[in-house]
Amino acid sequence: MLIDSFGRTLDYLRVSITDRCNLRCQYCMPEHGVQWKSHESMLSFEEILRVCRIMAGLGIRKIKITGGEPLVRRGVASFLKNIKALPGIEKVTLTTNGLLLGAYLNEAEASLLDAVNISLDALDPQRYRRITRNDGDPAQILGFADKLLEMHIPVKINCVPVRSFNEEDILPLTALAKDKNIIVRFIELMPLGSAASLKPIPGAEIADIIEKAYGTLSLFTGIQGNGPAVYYSLPGFTGKIGFINAVSRGFCETCNRLRLTSEGFLKLCLSTDMGLDLRELLRSGACDTELERAISEAAAKKPGFHSLSEVYGAPPAEGQHQNGMSGIGG
Repeated sequence: MLIDSFGRTLDYLRVSITDRCNLRCQYCMPEHGVQWKSHESMLSFEEILRVCRIMAGLGIRKIKITGGEPLVRRGVASFLKNIKALPGIEKVTLTTNGLLLGAYLNEAEASLLDAVNISLDALDPQRYRRITRNDGDPAQILGFADKLLEMHIPVKINCVPVRSFNEEDILPLTALAKDKNIIVRFIELMPLGSAASLKPIPGAEIADIIEKAYGTLSLFTGIQGNGPAVYYSLPGFTGKIGFINAVSRGFCETCNRLRLTSEGFLKLCLSTDMGLDLRELLRSGACDTELERAISEAAAKKPGFHSLSEVYGAPPAEGQHQNGMSGIGG
């Protein structure tokens, strides 16, 4: 098992398979985009599968596939099928912005996913266009979500509320869970890269907005995901509402995750550069035993808490965390 120095068991791996994305979300990257990593610098699917196989042997049980936008990478359907087949892996989920789901849903491998998270920050087309810098159709994305539900694949809608961008979409997004068995989650804006200049909306404020419109949020204690979200029921709602309040509340004491970037860096915490260059080890001929030892030693050094808010101490210094979420994989 992978256990850090604070006694936390690490059984959840987020895997970024590409830094490329078909959106330019305000909180994720600049309008002009970022310089894409070369194909040679990114791990091949075979290399990622090897790392995941080794980490499954060390106790990783849940894998989240992210990007960038993971569906822009060719061959992703077969890759997901191979990930799902790894011994020891109990759950494989995908995070996507949903724009390319139409083509993917025609792949037989789609039914092998245990859940899909769709990033959707606005239902109003104009606000969607402003925050994503893209002309995509939120209604079409919701249609893809319905198709996933028909395939009995659980769906979560992820929204990052940003002051002066999408406050008016909080209640319409919440309403998606009224008649459908989906989960709508509100994720606090993290001060990384482009997001550092934007204004967050704290989870408590969002909860207050929702309760004034729909009634009391009742804590739901059933397991709904791999990570730190807290889930609630609302009167008359079929689905659930979730909150990930990483900045205002913090949940590092129970953190169970590691991150593998598309370039093969095993990142121990999204707020630090601590970790392990697995690409170098893979391409220098390291055997599985050497990789296991290196991964275990790195995981033991996982920080006790992030540095993104005053919950765990002083807020990050100005100019810190310039890489942003697009370079981390969420």
